[in-house]
Amino acid sequence: MQSNDEVRPIFEAWMEPFKDLGASTLSIRNTGSTDHISFDEIGIPGFQFIQDPLEYGSRSHHTNMDTYERVNSNDLMQASIIMASFVYHTAMRDEKIPRKPLPKK
Repeated sequence: MQSNDEVRPIFEAWMEPFKDLGASTLSIRNTGSTDHISFDEIGIPGFQFIQDPLEYGSRSHHTNMDTYERVNSNDLMQASIIMASFVYHTAMRDEKIPRKPLPKK
């Protein structure tokens, strides 16, 4: 939720259908070092899904071992379904996603 607790009830409702796929965790924690940070810092909500750390940082991430063949197809299918659902629900909302207050200069 990227330190944006106002999205909690929205995301809880959107995640509900995916409990049977093993997806139910939301985190208020801020995740850094990703593409969404530049948007989040200027008040445009940006989020990242919790990632399974399999070999991430210890073996394959940003190395020549980081190839398509090493992708877990079940994880990829689960993530694709959930992300597509979140994108759809975001696009169909009548209101904007709640924004965090802009940082003070």
